[in-house]
Amino acid sequence: MALSADRKPLTSADPYFDDIRPCTDAEVRSELSKICRDQTVLQGIINFRYPLLSKLCPFILKPVVRSYLTKRTDNIHTIAQFQDRVANFMEHTIAATTDGVDFIGFDKLEKGTGYLFISNHRDISLDPAFIDFALYKHGLDTVRIAIGDNLLKNQAATSLMRLNKSFIVQRSVESPREKLKALTKLSTYIGLSIHEGHSVWIAQREGRAKDGDDRTEVSVLKMFHLYGRQLKLSFKDYIAGLNIVPVAISYEYDPADLAKARELDEKARNNGVYRKGSMEDLLSIAGGIKGYKGRVTIHAGSPLKDGFETPEDLAAVIDRFIWEHYRMYPTALIAAGQSADVSAAEQAKFEQRLAQYPQELRARVLAMYAKPYENLQTLKKSSAD
Repeated sequence: MALSADRKPLTSADPYFDDIRPCTDAEVRSELSKICRDQTVLQGIINFRYPLLSKLCPFILKPVVRSYLTKRTDNIHTIAQFQDRVANFMEHTIAATTDGVDFIGFDKLEKGTGYLFISNHRDISLDPAFIDFALYKHGLDTVRIAIGDNLLKNQAATSLMRLNKSFIVQRSVESPREKLKALTKLSTYIGLSIHEGHSVWIAQREGRAKDGDDRTEVSVLKMFHLYGRQLKLSFKDYIAGLNIVPVAISYEYDPADLAKARELDEKARNNGVYRKGSMEDLLSIAGGIKGYKGRVTIHAGSPLKDGFETPEDLAAVIDRFIWEHYRMYPTALIAAGQSADVSAAEQAKFEQRLAQYPQELRARVLAMYAKPYENLQTLKKSSAD
C-alpha cells in the first residue's frame, strides 16, 4: 500500500505497515490454521517422532498429526495466549539445553514503557527469545522482533514468526530507491511502536557475529534516524526518545560454533563467497534451540538517553557496554589462553568438544570463543591510554 504525498502513518497499526508488521489478535486463528495444515511441518513432526513409520505410511500419520496440532492450539485466540505457550517452551528449552540462565538488569525497567533493545547477535531465534523470556518473567511486555525476510522460507515459518510479534526487515530489496523506501518504512514502524509503548528488539548488526566479534553497524543506527529526520529532529534529540537499552548476550557454548567455522572457512577459500542452502537459516534456528549452550547470561543496561551527536558515538557506547558485560565463561578464557583459573574439568570439557571437530576448523572455533576476551582487553587498553 502506498501513501499519498500528504499523508503519513499515525500509528504502527496503520495499513501502510501491513506487509511488514506482526499479526494481530484477529489473525491468530488464521495463522495457526496455516501452521497446522503445512505439509512441511506435518512431515517434520512425523520424521522426528516416528522415524520408522514416516517412510512406510506418512499419508496415514499426517491427518493424525494435523488433528493433534489443531487440538493443541484450539484454545489460542490472542498473541498473549500464544506467547504463554512460547514461555512454557522456553522453560523446557532452558531446562533441557542449558546449565542455567542469568537475567541481569531487567528488574530496573518500567512497565508501560517502550524500549529499543539492541543486543549482540549470536543465535537467530534465541537472542530475542531470551530477552522476551526475561521480560515475561519480570511482568513486562515482550518485544516486537526485527527479522530479515531471508527467514521467511515457507508459510509456516512466516506464520510462526508473525505470531511471535516479528516484523520484517526487507533485506532482499536491491535498487537504492526501493531500499531507502523500505528502510524509511522500517524506521517509522520502530519509532511509532516505541512511542506507543511497544518495545522492539533488533540486533546490533545484520547477521550473526560468526567470528565472535560483536560490533554495532553504524548503518543500523542511521536507519533509526530516518523517521527522526521526517520529524525534523536531530540525531541526538531523536535518539534520546527511543529508550535504547543495550544488551550483552553470552553463551558459554555456541550450538552453531562448528557451522559458523565452516562458513568462515568456505568464505576464506572462495574470496568471501559462501553458498547458503535454501533451508539453512531454518536449520540453524532448530540447531540453536536444541543444541547445548552451557551457561547463559542476558545482561540489560540502563536506557541510553543523552550525549550522542552522531551514530558513531552511539555505536561506541553500545559496543563498550556489550564488551564490558559479556560474561567470560571458561570457554572464552581457555580459547584466549587465559586458563590459569579454569578448573581441570572445565578445560577437559572444552577440549573434548574441540576434539570432535575437524582439525582444520579448530583454530577458527577457538578464535570465535576468544574474541570477546580480546575485545575487552582492547577496551581496557584504550581506557588506560
